[in-house]
Amino acid sequence: MTGDLHCHSIYSDGSATPEQIGKYALRKGLDYIALTDHDTMNGVARLEAYARATSLRVIPGVECTTKDPFSGRPVHVLCYAPKRPLVLKPVLDETSQRRQNAKLAMAEKIQQLYPAVTVEDVLLLSHESASIFESHIMMALANAGLTNQPFGPLLGELIGKQGSCYVPIHYPDTLDVIDMMHQAEGIVVIAHPGQFDSIDLIRRLAREKRIHGIECMHYKNSPEVTKTCRDIAASYHLLVTGGSDFHGMCSKSVHPVGFHTTDEENSRQFLEHLQ
Repeated sequence: MTGDLHCHSIYSDGSATPEQIGKYALRKGLDYIALTDHDTMNGVARLEAYARATSLRVIPGVECTTKDPFSGRPVHVLCYAPKRPLVLKPVLDETSQRRQNAKLAMAEKIQQLYPAVTVEDVLLLSHESASIFESHIMMALANAGLTNQPFGPLLGELIGKQGSCYVPIHYPDTLDVIDMMHQAEGIVVIAHPGQFDSIDLIRRLAREKRIHGIECMHYKNSPEVTKTCRDIAASYHLLVTGGSDFHGMCSKSVHPVGFHTTDEENSRQFLEHLQ
């Protein structure tokens, strides 16, 4: 039994519908799939509805964007199968609204530079998402013929952290969000620790028994990071997970559903934890 525990849909910054993600999972031969959109669970019901007539098991999930209070770096935290999901709603809604406000401000700046691209164009592209993401802004630029590489250099020039139109977003404290995930009775997993250099934080969280697992199999984890994460997981008896971080066409690199998965032994442990 294998599954992909990290996928994004049109409800955040992905290009595929929940139903399409379900189809891709079945074609890949996966036994289960988790929809983990950024700071929203709005797409989960659609995937569950699609999967009812299939053999695919759906794991409800969400990827929360947070800030490490010790390093100041971003940290993405995955929460799976929360038994009390409404506990998470305030922080999910607040984060989505903060992102919406910042991305709207960025879109307004871009409209000043490129009158062919309007805020309305961006809003139309993001209408099913919990908020505007950089993918919506860049696709609006691509649709207007202003770039043929929506996730290429222009992204960094305009809305990267040093970009001319960048507006910062203030994200919630990692520890506060993890506490809410525990209150929601979900499984807490630190996502792609290689992306934001989260190893020191993971060690601290593992010692304090604040997390259930680590996303060890991910394309942004180097072999060294993967080994370190597996070693930490073994030392603290944590779950080991893997996922593709699928975004469809809204990605700087190629990683389809099932690109990375949670293998049979780790799947067994993960699914037992859901009981």
